[in-house]
Amino acid sequence: MKRAMLGMKRRSLGVKRSLACALLLAMTPLPAATANLVKTYSYFAIGGSTLDDIEAQLSKRGPEVKSTGTRHPGATQMAFTTRVSYAQTPSSCRIADAVVTVKVKVILPEWRRPRKADADVRLFWDTLSADIKRHEERHVEIAKNHGGELEEALKATYPQKNCDAAKAKAAAITAAVLARHDRAQLQFDRVESVNFESRILRLLRYRMERIGNGRLPPA
Repeated sequence: MKRAMLGMKRRSLGVKRSLACALLLAMTPLPAATANLVKTYSYFAIGGSTLDDIEAQLSKRGPEVKSTGTRHPGATQMAFTTRVSYAQTPSSCRIADAVVTVKVKVILPEWRRPRKADADVRLFWDTLSADIKRHEERHVEIAKNHGGELEEALKATYPQKNCDAAKAKAAAITAAVLARHDRAQLQFDRVESVNFESRILRLLRYRMERIGNGRLPPA
């Protein structure tokens, strides 16, 4: 009798452990899908020894952005490529797998620094160029996040009555996610443009403090 009770206790403990593991797995968030990212960099040269010179060079040589029709100090070109495979049965068709690749090209300025440029101009350029790069890298991050969202949404679709319907569903999901992506990119640009002046001044002060503390070499 004691052996039987011990056996029941062991089985009970085993069930409890299994339930605990199942609950723990259910409560642990699964990692979000991450799109493949292919990133390259391109640079355009600018000259000038004053802030006005640099501003004029950026306006003249910066990449032209189609959405605004103007030249910018930096830009990120991006393209989403989706590869979807389907599995068909006599009564349905589903998305078997989906792989999203985000290809981006980051375009940044490169100042051909003249020897006669003042230290203040060099300091401002170091601050501005770092902020331009940060801004464009955030565009890349937004694109990658939406690529992962798209991949996850495609994989989560329910079976459709046939593969034509499954392809139409994939196209609708893709269009919806990419529309959200475009809105997120525009919203980011709006926020950044509003805060540009205060952000640059804050970054300048911070850089000057670090130079004063010996944490950064003089510009």
